[in-house]
Amino acid sequence: MHIPLTPPDWNTVFAGGVPAAFPQIVAQKSPLIDGEYMHWDQLRHRPPPPGLTSEQWWLSVSFARSGMLQPLPLLDKKGSPFQFALPEPVLIALHHIDRTAAGSINAPADINTPEQRDRYLMHSLIEEAITSSQLEGAATTRQVAKAMLREGRAPRDRSERMIFNNYQAMEHIRAKRDEPITPDGILTLHALVTDGTLDNPEDAGRLRQANDIEIRDNRDHTLLHRPPDFNELPARLERLCAFANAAEDALPFVHPVLRAILLHFMIGYDHPFVDGNGRTARALFYWAMARSGYWLMEFLSISHFLRKAPAQYVRAYLHTETDSGDTTYFLLHQLDVIRRAIQELHAYLKRTAAEQRSTERLLSASPRLRNRLNHRQLALLTGALKHPGEQYRVEGHQRTHNVAYQTARTDLLTLGELGLLIWEKVGKAFVFTAPADLSDRIAALAGEDAKA
Repeated sequence: MHIPLTPPDWNTVFAGGVPAAFPQIVAQKSPLIDGEYMHWDQLRHRPPPPGLTSEQWWLSVSFARSGMLQPLPLLDKKGSPFQFALPEPVLIALHHIDRTAAGSINAPADINTPEQRDRYLMHSLIEEAITSSQLEGAATTRQVAKAMLREGRAPRDRSERMIFNNYQAMEHIRAKRDEPITPDGILTLHALVTDGTLDNPEDAGRLRQANDIEIRDNRDHTLLHRPPDFNELPARLERLCAFANAAEDALPFVHPVLRAILLHFMIGYDHPFVDGNGRTARALFYWAMARSGYWLMEFLSISHFLRKAPAQYVRAYLHTETDSGDTTYFLLHQLDVIRRAIQELHAYLKRTAAEQRSTERLLSASPRLRNRLNHRQLALLTGALKHPGEQYRVEGHQRTHNVAYQTARTDLLTLGELGLLIWEKVGKAFVFTAPADLSDRIAALAGEDAKA
């Protein structure tokens, strides 16, 4: 990976004295270039305004930013404070997230109903558990991983263990979301996500004990980052928790969403553990968002989008580190990820609702099915129509809909008795399979009803 160049400073550009273009340099008002908060490594490839060199243009932009940047109570390796700014793209993104991810205004109707909420939540927890683990090397099929989590079976290998751990951690976050963040809480979170996946089991829930960690590019092994000295980690973790738990009116004011993103950033920067830092950072982000009332985040997967463009994720860190600790680059990247995750959730809800309406129309021709099947069975048949051969077990149906075992068993047995699922006993448990001709079977039942 290409390491972004460190921006030029005033001393370098003004080495030969104050240039004639100085009035033009200090006249720059906007911190943006064509609406973008651009790093020097990007700006230097664009033609500068007439009368300015690329270096002078950069200084004019950084001068405009200097009055906007605020120091954070979070320090880099040299002890200098990280900074952040609030350019218009940040404010716009926060406005959209506030409007769509907190409170009940404009919340998707589908997940405002208790009947549907558990199903969508299960889907999102599974998605985040899988993709967050895949970002750090877990290798298993989505189908196998989903079946494991839905059925609650024990993981069979390290990859499955990573995914299982992430799922457990996400559930832990939901239970602890009203509690303050503490160093012990972060260590517990790390222990949850790394249990049974580390070379040395004692490293789970323990800060690293040496300076033997380097972050390198997976492809060409370019050194990307050396984290702070391990002796500093306890104090750094205390500082991070103090920042996380600061009063809402503490100065400088840091919007709750930005605060959650910065927690994510600092775990990645400090790299306090031998492994599992990314999973812990993302889990901590969810914890902070839930604690601040952004309930919709429970239904989103940020790792899904990070996995699609991992280089952009890394570059957001590098832009911050090479430009005087300006975290605005990372904030903008993560705000974009959150907004896309919200858009994806709405698209998923719209798509699922359309599929369910289609299933309802199909079943409406049969009074027996229309009057007998509940919303859980309808949701299962909607999925079964899309995925012939999909297998269902009582435990998985129970966990998906958060119902009693007997209720889940009755749901599946009823579908089996109607011939809409093929069922057989495997050991002591029933396994139900979606038949390839499910739509024909539904039509046949409708035909029988019409003759009756």
